[in-house]
Amino acid sequence: MSRIGKKAVPVPAGVTANIAGRELSVKGPKGTLTLPLADDIAYAVEGDTISVQPANETKRARAFWGMQRTLVQNLITGVTTGFTKKLLITGVGYRAAAQGRNLKLQLGYSHDVNIDVPEGIEIKTPDQTTIEISGIDKQKVGQIAAEIRRWRKPEPYKGKGIKYDGEFIFRKEGKKK
Repeated sequence: MSRIGKKAVPVPAGVTANIAGRELSVKGPKGTLTLPLADDIAYAVEGDTISVQPANETKRARAFWGMQRTLVQNLITGVTTGFTKKLLITGVGYRAAAQGRNLKLQLGYSHDVNIDVPEGIEIKTPDQTTIEISGIDKQKVGQIAAEIRRWRKPEPYKGKGIKYDGEFIFRKEGKKK
C-alpha cells in the first residue's frame, strides 16, 4: 500500500484541473501544465481534490501509484508557487552572468560557456557567484540546474566548482609532507 498515494492532492483556490482523454491539465496563476496519465492508474477530479488510485492489482500499478500522485502534486505546486534551484559558484575567477535568454559562465576554461535558457525557465544572477533557476515545471528546473552544474562539478580538495545551495561537499585532506 502506498502511503503517499492514499492521500488526495488538494487543489487550491484559483487552480482548475481537468482530465481530457489520457491527459491531466492543471491551470493556475503561473501557467498551465499537463501530465500524460499512466494506464494502470485511475485519476479522479472531485471538487477541490484529485485522487489517484491503482486501476488494477498488478505490481506495476502499485509501483506507479505513489509516483503518479507526486507528479500530480508537482503540477499543482508548479502552477501556484513554482520551483526554484539555487547554484553557488566557488573558485577564483569563476563567475556567471545572465544575458537575456542566455547564461554566460566563466569556469576556468580557455573559452566562456554559453548556455541557452529553454522556454518556461527563468535564470537570475543576483551576484557573480550565485545562479537562481526558477520555473513552473520541476523536471525542467532540475534538468537545467544539473546541466549547468555538470560543466564544473565541485572537487573534494578545495571545493572549487558549481554546487547546489545546501549541498555538502566531502572534503579530502590532500598531500602531506
